[in-house]
Amino acid sequence: MDQETMLKEILNALNLHSRKMDEKFEQVDARFEQVDARFEQVDARFKQVDARFEQMEARFNQVDTRFDRIEERLDRVEKKMGGFRAEMSEMQETVDFISAKTVQHEKKLREYNRQ
Repeated sequence: MDQETMLKEILNALNLHSRKMDEKFEQVDARFEQVDARFEQVDARFKQVDARFEQMEARFNQVDTRFDRIEERLDRVEKKMGGFRAEMSEMQETVDFISAKTVQHEKKLREYNRQ
């Protein structure tokens, strides 16, 4: 074999090897594109989840605010009930006093009627 034939064979082998390497690089590149697309999908999912968490956090904050309002209202109701209890106690004492006086007056009236 002369040198020119050997060089052609070497060039053919290098071209063949180059094509195979190009194919492999294209396959690797396609794989990277698939992985990149997957990462984009995962990233989009994370964004959706983050948005949902933010919505839930906003709702929990609203619920907390409502509970605070309810607690304030319950405190006011408890204060009013305490006032009502005091008034009821005073009224009961007044009723007891008036009842006792009424009984005393009835006894006196009976005594006057007997005389």
